[in-house]
Amino acid sequence: MHFRARLQLAAVIVFLAAYSLLSHYGTSHPQAHDLGAALALAPLLTIGLVLIWRWGGALQAFIAAAAAWFLLRHYWPLLTQHFIMVVLIQQCGLYAIMAVTFGSTLRGGRVPLCTQLATKVHAPLTVRELKYTRSVTVAWVVFFLLNLAATLLIYEFAPLRIWSLFVNFCTFPLILLMFVAEYAVRRVALPRGPRGLMATLRVYFANPP
Repeated sequence: MHFRARLQLAAVIVFLAAYSLLSHYGTSHPQAHDLGAALALAPLLTIGLVLIWRWGGALQAFIAAAAAWFLLRHYWPLLTQHFIMVVLIQQCGLYAIMAVTFGSTLRGGRVPLCTQLATKVHAPLTVRELKYTRSVTVAWVVFFLLNLAATLLIYEFAPLRIWSLFVNFCTFPLILLMFVAEYAVRRVALPRGPRGLMATLRVYFANPP
């Protein structure tokens, strides 16, 4: 990995760690609920405005930003009281979207998502590899559904601080652990030497399915 790529990766890790720490602090301390609400809403607003800019242009994005600023200013006290629900919906929504994204490609006549990625990295695939990548797609669906269930159950039955620790500090490590576990199984299940995770991600982002 080149120095520039390592520096970018380190910057991303530092940003995610800082965001998680601040988000956990904002959730766990009543006096920091303003911070928690800002961190909960920032990703949604940023993604929304970027999409509006790309689809509708600068004027529509400016109008949307002005409307968002007006609504935030008017409803901020209410948002600071209930921002944890925003985080809950955000987390559960992400897991649900990912489960549907992977699961929808398992329907008849469609190519499983992991098969699409493997084909771009290591085509052509053998019959054994086709079966394996379909199984991996199923595993990712199960993984996201289990995380969705865990998020809801911990929120319902555990103290808020424990739930905050889970959503802020376990999400990315669990995803990374899933990648590592899949790679280890792949090395055993498929004799032909598979490429690493970074090669797969580079192909995916260059040619999304």
